[in-house]
Amino acid sequence: MKWIDLTLGSPAENLAADEVLLDECEAGNRGEMLRFWEPHEPFVVVGYANRIATEVNVARCEAKGIPIYRRCSGGGTVVQGPGCLNYALILQISPGGPLENIATANQFIMRQNRAAIESALPMPHSAIAVRGHTDLAIGDRKVSGNSQRRRKQFLLFHGTFLLHFDLALIGELLPLPSKQPDYREDRNHGDFLANLNISANRVKDALKQSWKALEESNSFPEASVRKLAAEKYSTEAWNRKF
Repeated sequence: MKWIDLTLGSPAENLAADEVLLDECEAGNRGEMLRFWEPHEPFVVVGYANRIATEVNVARCEAKGIPIYRRCSGGGTVVQGPGCLNYALILQISPGGPLENIATANQFIMRQNRAAIESALPMPHSAIAVRGHTDLAIGDRKVSGNSQRRRKQFLLFHGTFLLHFDLALIGELLPLPSKQPDYREDRNHGDFLANLNISANRVKDALKQSWKALEESNSFPEASVRKLAAEKYSTEAWNRKF
């Protein structure tokens, strides 16, 4: 597996890049990938089927000039910004293997990510665990959320690690989600979320080691990403479709 650490100029381009890499793998143009990127400014990202009016405090986002985007994968709505680390895994689906369906893929990938983050923490944290289906938590506080998009031969599994993020901003921009895991127990964002308080490089190194992503990629489909960002991820038709 190869890795690439590349943050593009806009949220739309960064969201488009994950989908383009998935499509390139599906087309046979590249192998499995691990990508990292770090947001430069705050924005909101809704899951593919989320309804913005339900999941986002739109008036507050508009008042603060914070844009709202939609990603190609499922899951809930998140706030991104400086202090977050995003990663994307594009993995090949083998018949009979652990990635063959959504549930087993979630379990396999989250177990591996949990072990990686445990190794990155400065001291042993036996309380770090997979909670819900695709959350990582220390105790009962969520530190990472993740989601999945599947093609026939490859899947995209991507997510965010809260490292040093302004957690108060999340409560300002998002109401309580319409769907939540049982372990949340209706807690507000401030009581439910936590930062890992470790460096992005520490997490990157742990994930590269865990996934055996030992070679840096020297190619990136920049033109395709710019095109998809302009035609899809920057448009009202996509971002406000629900």
